[in-house]
Formats: sequence, C-alpha cells, structure tokens
Amino acid sequence: MATLFNSRQKARTGRNINPHWSCGQHAGGPLVRENDEPDERSLGTLIEAEIIPRLLLAHGAGSGAGRACAPIVEPDDGDEAGHSFCEERIERFATLAVEIEADHLLDEVEMLLEGGVGIDSIFVDLLAPAARKLGEFWEADACDFVDVTMGLWRLQEVMRELAMRAPPVSQALLQSPTALFAPLPGEQHGFGALMLQEVFSRNGWNSDVLLEPRKGDLLGAVAETGYDLLGLTISCDCPSDALSDLIAAIRGVSRNPSLQIFVGGNMINARPCIANEIGADGTAPDARSAVVLAEAKILGSRPFGQVTF
Repeated sequence: MATLFNSRQKARTGRNINPHWSCGQHAGGPLVRENDEPDERSLGTLIEAEIIPRLLLAHGAGSGAGRACAPIVEPDDGDEAGHSFCEERIERFATLAVEIEADHLLDEVEMLLEGGVGIDSIFVDLLAPAARKLGEFWEADACDFVDVTMGLWRLQEVMRELAMRAPPVSQALLQSPTALFAPLPGEQHGFGALMLQEVFSRNGWNSDVLLEPRKGDLLGAVAETGYDLLGLTISCDCPSDALSDLIAAIRGVSRNPSLQIFVGGNMINARPCIANEIGADGTAPDARSAVVLAEAKILGSRPFGQVTF
C-alpha cells in the first residue's frame, strides 16, 4: 500500500523514540491491507510489518540502552557548504545504527550539533552516506536483512526528530515549485526518498514523498498533481529497458507536460550515464546537488528563497 505525505503533513516523533512505531505502519496507515492481492513484495512487506516489530518487542528498548560505545568524534573540517566526514567515521556511524537504539543514536548526533555541525549537514553529509554504507554491508554479507532494515529505520527516526526541531522556513513566494519523490516501484526502503523530500522542503519546495509505491500509484500521483519535479531513487539493479518504459509512461500521463524527472541512488551513482540512456532529465550524487540542479533547470534565473546549504 503506497503512502503519500508532504512537507506540511509529515508524522513526527518525540524525543523518546518509540521502537514499536513506524515499523508496522507509516504515517498514512498500515503497510498491508486486508484482501490485498499478493505481489512480488509480499515477503518483504510481511517481514517489515510483522516480523521486525515482534523482534523489537522481544528485545525491547534496552537492547542498546546499556551498551557502552565510543562516541562519534568531531567531523573533519569542511567548507561553507557542509562538513566533511571521512569514510571511517561514516562507517562507524552506520555500524552504530545497527548496534544501538534510535534514541541513543540521536545522542551521538546531538554531540555533533553541540560541536557546531548544522542539521542540514547532518542530513546530507552523515545520515545519507551512512544509509549507503548499510547497503554496502548488505552486499558484503556483513549484515543480514533485519540488521540493515533496523539500521535504516533508526537513521530515519533520527532524521525525523531533527526535522521536527528545525522545521523548514516558510518562503514568501506566490507559488513554490513542487516535487514528488519516491523509490522505484517494487523497492521497499524509502530512506533516500524521505531524505530528498526533507532537503527540498527545507529549501522552500512544496514536496511530497510516496512510500511503497506500485507503478499505478506513481502514475496516478503525477496524473493528478502537476509536479514540477519527480525524483526516483533506484537502489537495486534494474534493466534499463524497464526504467525507460517507466519514464515514458510517467511522461505520458503527467499533468505537467514540462515535468522534470531526476533519478538517483546506488545504481545511478555507479553509472551516471544511465540517466541519459533511460530518458531522465538529470541526476545528482546527493540531495544538496539535486537541489542546485533542480533550481537551475526549473527555476532558472528567477529568485527563489535562500538555499540553506
């Protein structure tokens, strides 16, 4: 079941993060509806909706509460666009996401904030690379499915908590550009799409995110709303022909004939030329770069808010 929510309606957690929330359901409702026809995602959905919450109940919030661990040290010096975290520090943070609970992971982030690192930099320079590192752990068989899923969930909870503390500043514009972000239909983890939606929202965009979409959900969303930008995150290998067909179908039904389609994620970052081959309008290696590219393509020279990075 697809869940659509936007920059004005996102579910937020409090400081005491509840490990039993959001594993079985997203902000918009349960992942599994009664009488849904089974599809290729059924096993993964069952694991996320049923098995992982039971594991959490079995372990409780104390699985990492009493565990001593070395704090994340100060980041490397970076330029004014953000801080630079070395590979070792990103890997350490990704490992902590697997080992400790979300509220304790947030304690690690708070030390960075107290040290002068900005929330936006935490999003782009730490949380997003840590999520990619979890994918590398999976590919190297260093973590199993539950470890990676729980790690991504904890990173997502940290992102939500930080976003609640510093909500996007409203832009005094007659009309903000609009964007929709979604994982590729069939992919279950939406962390990348959530990250993009948060970053674009913080830069003044009216942005939506569609989680757990099927192809029909995605086509229906762009047919109903005249988005300026659609961003697809593609983590797993997918045939180029299938991606080309999907992009052609999206353009065929889009309410906005000038819709810009960006693609990103592990598959595209490994071979950026794929974006052009499948008919997309652009790609960027991270959320910060995606904002800059989108504003150049869609807004042109028209003044627009203030980029926060």
